[in-house]
Amino acid sequence: MRMEVQNKKVKQHKVTANTKSQRVWVVSYIIIAVLCLAVYFLGRFSVFSIPEKYSLVIEHVSLGGFFVIIIFTVSKIIEILITKNAQSNYKRYNLIRLTHLISLITAGILITSFLFANWYAAAVSLGLISLILGFALQTPISSFIGWIYILIRNPYHIGDRIQIGNIKGDVVEISYFDTTLWELAGDNQTNNLPSGKLVHFPNSMVFQSSIINHSWKEFHFVWNEIPFHLAYESDLAYVEKTIKSVTIEELGEEMNDRVEELKTLVKESPIGDIEIKEYPFINLKINHNTWVEVSVTYLVPPRQAGAVRTRIIKRVIAEVLKEPGKAQFPKGNSR
Repeated sequence: MRMEVQNKKVKQHKVTANTKSQRVWVVSYIIIAVLCLAVYFLGRFSVFSIPEKYSLVIEHVSLGGFFVIIIFTVSKIIEILITKNAQSNYKRYNLIRLTHLISLITAGILITSFLFANWYAAAVSLGLISLILGFALQTPISSFIGWIYILIRNPYHIGDRIQIGNIKGDVVEISYFDTTLWELAGDNQTNNLPSGKLVHFPNSMVFQSSIINHSWKEFHFVWNEIPFHLAYESDLAYVEKTIKSVTIEELGEEMNDRVEELKTLVKESPIGDIEIKEYPFINLKINHNTWVEVSVTYLVPPRQAGAVRTRIIKRVIAEVLKEPGKAQFPKGNSR
């Protein structure tokens, strides 16, 4: 509970600091806008003796700059409102990204209108430029469309643990053209821990590869399994009871509620006839060598899978070793 309260305080502090920074930007934008407007009126009323052709350029640039700065100011104000009112980090992140994009597009259109007095010429010029860029920038454009797809369909968001193709990791950034993951289980690892490397992949991959999301927003748990190898002479009923008891003690009785939640979700889905085993589920099978494999299956939050697995293995082995006559392990060449 203390940890949750502390995390909430840290998040609130970050939001407050971010809001203060955004307010500083708003004030700066307003000052720049006032300066642009002042330059425009100075040129408009010929306060200084400047040749007419230069005076017109100054008027166009200052007036255009004024409106562009106003657009950015409104964008920052909207960003402040989003930061204060967004209920989750990923919604805040996506809305701010979308606001930035709209403000840039609006500013671009405004600058074009000031550069080209003839709208027809501007439209033709933009059309030709778009055609050329369309051929030259096919991959970035498809990645940008992929970003729009991610916003609409939401296959993953910031903080999710996903696997796309052969890449697995936690999503740390979704930009307009690519996604950044904090890689898990890299080339030099066999566990499910961060490798310390960042992986970037183009957003267009969402159209080419299947996406496995381990952080489903409706159910924040995954099934995990631990196998134990025992000799045929073992008391399997004792071993099964011990493993089940240790697992329940380690994860808590409330995990039964998670199983019920999953059952409800499955019933409400189009494939409601899937059987959900009771928690935790113990399964026995004969190994291709000369031992019995006893495995326990349980629900666990994705990011805690490695730590929980380690604790359960240590406790189970410690418990069964207290009764060496009931729990025997394969020896010699039978291992």
